[in-house]
Amino acid sequence: MKAMTIKEFGDSSVFQAAELAKPEATKGHLVIKVVATSVNTVDMMIRQMGTDLGPLAPQLPGVLGMDFAGTVEVVGADVTGFAVGDDVFGCAGGLGELQGALAEYILADAKLVAHKPKSISMREAAALPLVGITAYEGLIRAGIQPGQNVLVHGGAGGVGHIAVQLANYFGGNVFATISDDEQASVIEKMGGTAINYKQESVADYVAKHTGGAGFELVFDSVGGENLNASFEAAALNANIATTVSLLNLDLTAAHFKGLSLHVVFMLIPMLHNHKREQHQHILTQLANIVDEGKLKPILDTETFALEDVSKAHDRLASRKVIGKVVIDV
Repeated sequence: MKAMTIKEFGDSSVFQAAELAKPEATKGHLVIKVVATSVNTVDMMIRQMGTDLGPLAPQLPGVLGMDFAGTVEVVGADVTGFAVGDDVFGCAGGLGELQGALAEYILADAKLVAHKPKSISMREAAALPLVGITAYEGLIRAGIQPGQNVLVHGGAGGVGHIAVQLANYFGGNVFATISDDEQASVIEKMGGTAINYKQESVADYVAKHTGGAGFELVFDSVGGENLNASFEAAALNANIATTVSLLNLDLTAAHFKGLSLHVVFMLIPMLHNHKREQHQHILTQLANIVDEGKLKPILDTETFALEDVSKAHDRLASRKVIGKVVIDV
């Protein structure tokens, strides 16, 4: 099968075309013909940082790419609920010992796979798994309730634009930080209220939108030092979910507000074979929400073929993307 491999870690030029053996079905697994895959920030981090990321780094030569949508070609022993020819999607490789989706076929643990939403394309479905699971898990763990004022940091990004739609689906009053008018238009079309963080201070938008009380739930897809803005924006006893917490941070503000911080690291089931069936459950829920017309991934305006993976990584790194970068396999 055709694949794009890396033989070293580094910039986007490390990808090389290769012919690899097609995977064979093993117990509990599916062999899936990949139609599309999408690029996530963590894919770029693994490519750049390699063994500095510990267990995330694949053995070299490796095949990256976590998300996929495609068609079941072979069903392994002890797999139920799937048949040859089923259209599926998932996040099941591209790190550690798990071959990724930048190839014509992927061997995927069936627990990490679900039936594709019927109402969207393969390309759209390939954009959804990692960001969808992350957004869903974060909002659920943070205890989202109807009527809450919810703030999403990075609302036009990959995770953020899904979190905005899901928070709206769960009945929240959704606000999202953005940096320009194009992003503001996207947020408003998704049913949220845009906040330009370059033009308004945290104190200003907290006063404007919550009467100074703060947001009862903050989903921070930016993370890092931006968590300080999340603490400032949060209401007393609020819940904060973040996807990026790799830093030393003063928690004094969180202490005096009695905040709860939920760190979402959705790769844990893949890395540690820990409760993988939860990912299938979440993917199934996401597919239902999509088919209800309440959730739709936004795709970047540029398209890429498998051999253009270097350009796709560069595109995501440009920070000019709204939504997700997708690669056609």
